Amino acid sequence: MSRIGKQPIAVPAGVEVKIGTDVVEVKGPKGSLTTPLCSALKYEVADGHVTLTRLDESRQTRAQHGLRRTLLANCIEGVTKGFSKSVEVIGVGYKVAVKGSIIELSVGFSHPVIVDLPEGIAASVQGQVLTLSGIDKELIGEMAARLRRIRKPEPYKGKGIKYTTETIQRKVGKSGGKK
Repeated sequence: MSRIGKQPIAVPAGVEVKIGTDVVEVKGPKGSLTTPLCSALKYEVADGHVTLTRLDESRQTRAQHGLRRTLLANCIEGVTKGFSKSVEVIGVGYKVAVKGSIIELSVGFSHPVIVDLPEGIAASVQGQVLTLSGIDKELIGEMAARLRRIRKPEPYKGKGIKYTTETIQRKVGKSGGKK
């Protein structure tokens, strides 16, 4: 029984939800997004709310119910407010710079790492914190994970690229266990 899937999604003023044959298109003040339809669910737009109902009670349908509702809610929130995710570059000599749609990272390699931003994502740097923002939550999360993968934070000194909300479990070094 999906409790998330049963909740109606509020559609704010200025947002248009159009249900097609295979995708749901959401247009708002910040842009437009699409999410695929699930054929096992019935989508209804009425008086400022979108509701999803299951056509049958199979395991696959129940699994898709909450997922598709959340994906559609993320599209609606993205075109109204947008999303952002921040990563922090920690280490002596580690730097991050944004030049247009290119991120340049100096994270201890012999060369700077150049990362191209996909269409629809904007980046800004404040000190050692890089903030990615845009309307597509999935794309922002994937880009932040890709940046983190370049130099994962290590547990001894904490150097690397980490999410600002992440805490690193620190380990004691070689001399930490001696008495």
